[in-house]
Amino acid sequence: MASRIEHRAEFSQGVDEVFAAQTSEPALRARLAEVGGQNAALLDHTATADGVRFTLRQGVGADKLPSIVRNLHSGDLTVDRQENWTRSGGGYTGTARGTVSGVPGEINVRTVLSAEGGRTLLHAIGEVKIRIPLVGGKLEGFVADQITKLLKREVELSAQWLQANS
Repeated sequence: MASRIEHRAEFSQGVDEVFAAQTSEPALRARLAEVGGQNAALLDHTATADGVRFTLRQGVGADKLPSIVRNLHSGDLTVDRQENWTRSGGGYTGTARGTVSGVPGEINVRTVLSAEGGRTLLHAIGEVKIRIPLVGGKLEGFVADQITKLLKREVELSAQWLQANS
């Protein structure tokens, strides 16, 4: 069974500006500096004909993990997140796949940026699957909650980026 992720946000800026704040190399590096954790890195970033793809690495120190995770995994966690964004009509669609070091499972999220009534809407839907008997469901719920909080914080950082760079 998987735990669901869903997050919505709204921006006053146009779709292309929000897309840049979510996916440009300088914006991603600034975001990682704020919420990347230990050993954070932008591992790759490639502009494509109709979008962009990149890989982020984020770290979570063992001291910040709940006891259930520390009991199953010793040391820090590393999260690698591959994102692929493409233009879709008047907006963009992004897919993200995340893996956590030492944890059998994955995180998959689909995000849509669309224009509506002079605003840009961001809508992310996904799921967390962890394949560990007996405790996988508890871990999925914890991870899904943490990802939802991270998505909210990343939107805040994108809004700050837009204010500073518009």
